[in-house]
Amino acid sequence: MTIHSFVLQTPIGPLSLLTMDIDGTETLVGSGFTADPAELRARLHPSLAGKELVPATEQSPIAKAHESYFAGDLEALDDLPVHQPGSARLMDLWAELRKVGPGETVTYGELADRAGIPRGARVAGAACSRNLVAPAIPCHRVLPAGGPQKYGHYLYGIDRKEWLIGHETAGACG
Repeated sequence: MTIHSFVLQTPIGPLSLLTMDIDGTETLVGSGFTADPAELRARLHPSLAGKELVPATEQSPIAKAHESYFAGDLEALDDLPVHQPGSARLMDLWAELRKVGPGETVTYGELADRAGIPRGARVAGAACSRNLVAPAIPCHRVLPAGGPQKYGHYLYGIDRKEWLIGHETAGACG
């Protein structure tokens, strides 16, 4: 199996997309704000990291969905097939994270509660830090309990997290 890569130019910098055919469906296995798909592949789960990386020859439906998202269709990423191996707890948190809609934010503690992990804010934070399918799994929508004036951490920089939240808030209200 191979991983296909595509680098999409976005308003906040290049976004590398990594896809694989899984059971006959093009599936997002990695995405992140870097111009180097190999850098992103190196961070994938060990079961995926060793796959051959091949540049895509054309823009895929997954890349087009990301283009649509950045153009204002805030729900364009909601139903994309994603594959991100992890523990059952991580998978539960990522599944709950996908239910947080555009223009909505939750705290790390709220995300943990939604996943059935009481007092699990740190576990939710760890799940966000291990998410390598952003923004399709929207970890940018999770904030510390200190409120929206604090953005917490984001692998690709607080400026990008702020931009994504602003993009969604403006689109959700407009």
